[in-house]
Amino acid sequence: MKIYAHRGCSGTYPENTLAAFRAAAELPIDGIEIDVQLTKDGKMVVIHDERINRTTNGKGYVKDLTLEELQKYDAGSWFSEEWSGEYIPTLDEVLEIFQDTEHILNIEIKSDIFPYVGLVDKVINLATRRGLLDRMIISSFNHEDVQKVCHETDAKSAIITSQIYVDIYDYARVIGTKRLHISLPSAYRKMTTEALRKGSIVYVWTVNSLEYAQELQKIGIHGIFTDYPERMLKELK
Repeated sequence: MKIYAHRGCSGTYPENTLAAFRAAAELPIDGIEIDVQLTKDGKMVVIHDERINRTTNGKGYVKDLTLEELQKYDAGSWFSEEWSGEYIPTLDEVLEIFQDTEHILNIEIKSDIFPYVGLVDKVINLATRRGLLDRMIISSFNHEDVQKVCHETDAKSAIITSQIYVDIYDYARVIGTKRLHISLPSAYRKMTTEALRKGSIVYVWTVNSLEYAQELQKIGIHGIFTDYPERMLKELK
């Protein structure tokens, strides 16, 4: 079962910061999950929430602030004073860390409420320029974006969901993918075992319990996203 670092090593470093990604880059794990949003001036930045309130000392929506404005805020001290001075990185800065590693890069196109028009194209173009498209999976809760990736690019893609479906395998086929990134509770439902039986590639988020990870491994889950990749690597590999 493959191990992906969720927002970098986010259990031991401030999530989605260069420090968290540098730590993950040093681990012999399979991949990294990276959240991407767009700034007011159209720059791709790596942050999970639409608002910066939780993980910085600032306030406001990512979409309403320029890159220069965003990077003035501290994105590390909320986690620990040890990481004071960390900032919201650009996607390009994060990709630079993994340019010469072998990690698969799972780029999550964020779309909680406000859609980011053109974000998919920007991610594809950057990955192409860096020669990383073949190491990339693009995922999103916005399945329209996933369908766009499936129909218009050569990139791998996955739908993300926390919902229970009657037949998620067939639903994903309509989108154009067989990759499913599902929430932990959904992993134990009939839809998941049926999807696995039919040939879906299933990853589960967010798995921080070794007991759950071992159970998922038994039922044939292909991979997990975890905040503690160091711990999972030690115990599962």
